[in-house]
Amino acid sequence: MMHKLTNLSRRRVLQGTGIALALPLMESQLSRAEEKLDANPRRLVCIGNHLGYYPDNFFPKDAGLDYQISPTLQAVHRHRDDFTVFSNLDDGMTGGHNGVKAFLSGIRKDESSGFPDKNMTIDQVAAEHVGAATRFPSITAGLDNGTDLCWTRSGVRIPPVNNPARLFEALFVQSDAASISKERTRLTHRASVLDALRESAGKLEPQLSAADRQKLDQYLTSVRAVEKQLQMSQAWLDQPKPTSPIDPVLDQERMHIEEIPLFYDLLTLALQTDSTRVATFEIPMGFRTSELEVGSYHGLSHHSKSQERLGQLQIVEVYLMKQFAHFIDQMKEAKVFDHTAVVLGSGMGNGSSHSNRNLPVILAGGGINHQGHMVCPVEDHRRVPLSNLWLSTLQWFGVEADRFGKSTGTFSPMNLA
Repeated sequence: MMHKLTNLSRRRVLQGTGIALALPLMESQLSRAEEKLDANPRRLVCIGNHLGYYPDNFFPKDAGLDYQISPTLQAVHRHRDDFTVFSNLDDGMTGGHNGVKAFLSGIRKDESSGFPDKNMTIDQVAAEHVGAATRFPSITAGLDNGTDLCWTRSGVRIPPVNNPARLFEALFVQSDAASISKERTRLTHRASVLDALRESAGKLEPQLSAADRQKLDQYLTSVRAVEKQLQMSQAWLDQPKPTSPIDPVLDQERMHIEEIPLFYDLLTLALQTDSTRVATFEIPMGFRTSELEVGSYHGLSHHSKSQERLGQLQIVEVYLMKQFAHFIDQMKEAKVFDHTAVVLGSGMGNGSSHSNRNLPVILAGGGINHQGHMVCPVEDHRRVPLSNLWLSTLQWFGVEADRFGKSTGTFSPMNLA
């Protein structure tokens, strides 16, 4: 467990504001250990399941450390001291399946224009913080087309790598000289195009209204983000990749129940080799469940409390939680778990009614002093936004920020034991 800090060395001074930002949850639950720079770098993993988890089987009945484990969480019971389950967290989202896309941002894309970072997700904020320290600022993986989980600062969706062989290749297979030369040419061409766009925008700015200048500034911010990514790619082109500790992952047809643990193994290796410090994994509503000898996953989520459908849905959800437990096992064996904050959950609170309220959320790992089952206030005037938890998680990661999404502050310790 991490030590509670009592001095000011872990308070953050926001650049350009001069405001000393106290970290209530960070200092009591998510406080950083004093450590040499990058000796044990912070990592963040976010796992999103589009259809969520049936609430009656997911949430424990009791609050605190001594809660009785729920049916769904039984599969990860052996790690119960290493995660916190949260109840009554959400960002007031609506829209059903469309609202799920805001799980890691707190903001739907269609309402993002008034926010400085649009619907940017926490993984991408963390990736910007990491910068060029790793080959991949972030890795987004998932089954099929994913869940629309990850969004950039400019409001662009990041699709997942959905083939384990492609992920293995990116992590461990060395490119030949011809491929490296081709990639360098491509990056140089893209950089020259960006230079031309930036020059044209600079000439246009004096002719614009205040509103149009704001739009131009947002555009240039996106351009700068792309430039930064190009610089990162250039810096790593000639750096050798780590040697794989496992046999090559071949490009072959696999069932989804085989792909999930394989993806988790590869993401563990990505963290262990410091190929990235930020990763996401997406489980779509199109997750094929016939391999578990049950009906359509999406169909089962619309159970209408049918006992037969709920029984089959529980088989699926227990399987997913077993794979989460396997992922924790792997990270512990690789000795990265205590420095990795792992978020598991969904922007769907109840798949049967398409509700985006009271979302299933677990925060695991990170050397955090976990609280078992944390029941947050349910009254609207006292409700804690989910974005508050994301802001505190980002501060734990080292990001200097005083807001994220629809946050009203850091995650208050009002309900901590």
